[in-house]
Amino acid sequence: MKAYQLRPGEGSSGLRLADIPTPAPAPHEVLVKTHAASLNYRDLMYARGDYINLKDAPLVPLGDGAGEVIAVGARVTRCKPGDRVTHSYFPGWIDGVPDPHKTAVTFGTHINGALAESFVAHEDAVVRIPAYLSYSEAATLSCAGTTAWNTLFVDGGLKPGATVLLQGTGGVSIIALQLAKAAGLRAIITSSSDEKLERARSLGAEATINYRTTPEWQDEVLRLTGGRGVDLTVEVGGSGTLRRALDATRMGGTVSVIGGLTGFGNTPLEPIALIRGIKRLSGIMVGSRAMLEDLMGFLEVSQIRPVIDREFAFNEAPLAYEHLKAGRHFGKIVIRVAS
Repeated sequence: MKAYQLRPGEGSSGLRLADIPTPAPAPHEVLVKTHAASLNYRDLMYARGDYINLKDAPLVPLGDGAGEVIAVGARVTRCKPGDRVTHSYFPGWIDGVPDPHKTAVTFGTHINGALAESFVAHEDAVVRIPAYLSYSEAATLSCAGTTAWNTLFVDGGLKPGATVLLQGTGGVSIIALQLAKAAGLRAIITSSSDEKLERARSLGAEATINYRTTPEWQDEVLRLTGGRGVDLTVEVGGSGTLRRALDATRMGGTVSVIGGLTGFGNTPLEPIALIRGIKRLSGIMVGSRAMLEDLMGFLEVSQIRPVIDREFAFNEAPLAYEHLKAGRHFGKIVIRVAS
């Protein structure tokens, strides 16, 4: 089969299209014909060589994929050939609280991922796709969708009427906006682009802030919330935005730290600010298969369609990486593997 391979640290220019053996499923594994795969920021981190616990060996990249089961191992009971599936981000985290064992391995960084004509996964890691979703739409959900679901409703525990602050218009923020709107939450979103903010309003954002023209955007968040602050901030910026995120969050609220687009360097924080504000910093690293299944159920009821910024052909995979690096996307970037 044809597959892209990449060694961590080589950058996206190191992507190589190769012919490799089609994997054979072990007794509890399934073989999936890949129809679509999507990119996440962590795929750029893998390419740079600064993701978690990487080995110095090439593998098939991308942790998000969706397709059709075409073969199953002898002991598989959870699915059958012909099923439309995606897979959970962590193949070992099925349910319950995370631990080092459950989160030790991810597709496309520690084991072969989805940027190939087919991939294998343990049957416990696969999740059926709602019939109304296309493969391209479903391929956006394993990482960004599960992260948004966990942040808002599992770890965040938000209820209808709560207010959430979303940073930027990338994959997690946009699916979080769609979920928030469908669940009766109020959403405020930031971006450096007025055009993107207008699109966010069309998806249900109650208020928008251009952080270039309003650099002290935390003050605007407080103004928009009558001085109270938001119940939860989905923090994707990292060291460059964390202090402002804390200031924008209400007393007793939560800042969910899910990314570091501005870097993961030292961020001076005064512990008294957390104590005085009774605020919670919560690290989020995607979520379990059970969370992905709950997300799929919610999507099926709400009929939300994930926003895809652009789709690239399989032979355009390097261009998809460059498009992600440019940071001009709105929503998710998808690579069509099968026509």
